[in-house]
Amino acid sequence: ARTLGRGLAGIRSLLRFLEKRGLVNAAGAVALRAPRQPKSLPKPLTASDARQVVAMEGQLAEEPWIAARNAAVLTLLYGSGLRISEALGLTGADIATEADAVLRVTGKGGKTRLVPVLPVARKAVAEYRRLCPFHIGPDGLLFRGARGGPLNPAIIQREMAKLRSALNLPDTATPHALRHSFATHLLGRGGDLRT
Repeated sequence: ARTLGRGLAGIRSLLRFLEKRGLVNAAGAVALRAPRQPKSLPKPLTASDARQVVAMEGQLAEEPWIAARNAAVLTLLYGSGLRISEALGLTGADIATEADAVLRVTGKGGKTRLVPVLPVARKAVAEYRRLCPFHIGPDGLLFRGARGGPLNPAIIQREMAKLRSALNLPDTATPHALRHSFATHLLGRGGDLRT
């Protein structure tokens, strides 16, 4: 479908060019539509690859608190199925204790949903909070950049690229692929994404 679409775009462009020169009447060319391309889903990581990515020991940051932060964010992406923007938008009150097993998240389109927070994710967030040099109030953002400001998603994406290289993972191993892996592994074990 993609090759056909590119070919049609080239033909339409040529016909418009020829029409401007008065050589052809290309009225019908505008009606030509390329076939719809199916949206491709991100390729999920294997369970063992995902565990390697989120492991605290595998983090490449030199500062312990930054390594803990990266591990906590990646663990929430894989362990709770959060989007990167949802994880970085969490406040100190959202996961205040290791007992918080459910998280209310407002995601794409302003839709609110409840997501599970697995014990491993709660533990990773608790470890990050313990090591973080900045005060995390209930209304302040949970995940901070190196200077204490909001954490930029590009930092997590860059960290994932470094991990991908260090762990010899395919180029399809991205933060969003971690979220997709959560859903794939949950469904593979008989879970239901709607509950």
